[in-house]
Amino acid sequence: MAKERDAFLQAVALDDTIPIDPEAVELWLKDLENPLRWSVMPLLRLTYSGVLYLTWFFKRVLPFQFSAHRLLQWLICWFCKYFVTPEANRLILRHFTTESNILNFLIDNTLPHVTPVDLYPKMLKDMKQSTFVDHDQELFRAIRDLGSWDDSPWPKPHGELKWTHWRSMSVSYDTSHKKWTQVLDFETAHVLFMALFCLLLTKDEYRAAINGFNFDQSIAIRIAKIIDDPSIVDMAYNKYPLYLLGPWNLTQRFLMHGFFTEFLHARLERIRLSGTP
Repeated sequence: MAKERDAFLQAVALDDTIPIDPEAVELWLKDLENPLRWSVMPLLRLTYSGVLYLTWFFKRVLPFQFSAHRLLQWLICWFCKYFVTPEANRLILRHFTTESNILNFLIDNTLPHVTPVDLYPKMLKDMKQSTFVDHDQELFRAIRDLGSWDDSPWPKPHGELKWTHWRSMSVSYDTSHKKWTQVLDFETAHVLFMALFCLLLTKDEYRAAINGFNFDQSIAIRIAKIIDDPSIVDMAYNKYPLYLLGPWNLTQRFLMHGFFTEFLHARLERIRLSGTP
C-alpha cells in the first residue's frame, strides 16, 4: 500500500498557483518519494562535485580537445533505461517537447522564416537521435537566428497568436512498467552523470551547455511581451546569459530550468486551448 504523503507534499500537489501541467507535478512528487533522493544523493553530490571540478580542470588545461557525442548519448539512454526511475525518464522526455514548443512559439510569432526546432522524442530510444547536444545547439541556433529583439509589434490579442509548429505533448514512455534496477531519482541520476558530460564534450560545448539555462530570462522577457504577462519574467530562476558560470550548483540550476519550461509551456498551452489569458 502506498504511503500517504505528508501535509506539505499534499499542499504542493494541490497548489496550482503556478500553472504547471498536473502530470509533471505528479511525476516529480513520485520521484521525490524515492528514499535515495534524501539519503544517498547528498553524499554523491559531495563526491561527484569534486570529480566534476577535476574533469572541468582537466578538459580546460589539455592542449587538445576531444568529444564523443554518440558514446555519450548511448550511455545516457542505456543508463536511463536500466537505472533511472520511470517518472524521471518521462520528465526528461517531456522537457524536449516543452522547450521545443516554446522556441517554436517564439519563431512562429516573430520570424516565421526561421527554421523551427524539431526535437520531440517520444521514447528513450528516440533520444539516440534527438540528443542532449542537439537540444542545446538548437536553443543557441534559435536565439541567434531570431536576432535582435523588436518588441514594437507586441502585445497582440491572443486570438492572433500563431501556433504553426506547436505540438501536443505526445510522450509515449510508459511509467507503469519498472525494472527492479530502476531506482535512481532525477537528481541522483544527474549528479552521477554530470562529470561524464563534461568529459565527453569539448570544453566550449560543455561551457555552453551549462550556461544555456541563462537564456530562460531572455525567453521569458520576449514571451511576456508577446502575451502581455509581465509576471512571467519573475519565474525565470536562471538569468543574465552575459555572465558565464562554472559547474557550481549545476543540478539546482538544471532543475530550475526544467521547472521554468514546464511552467511556461503550461501557460502557453492554456492560451492556445482557450484563446484567452
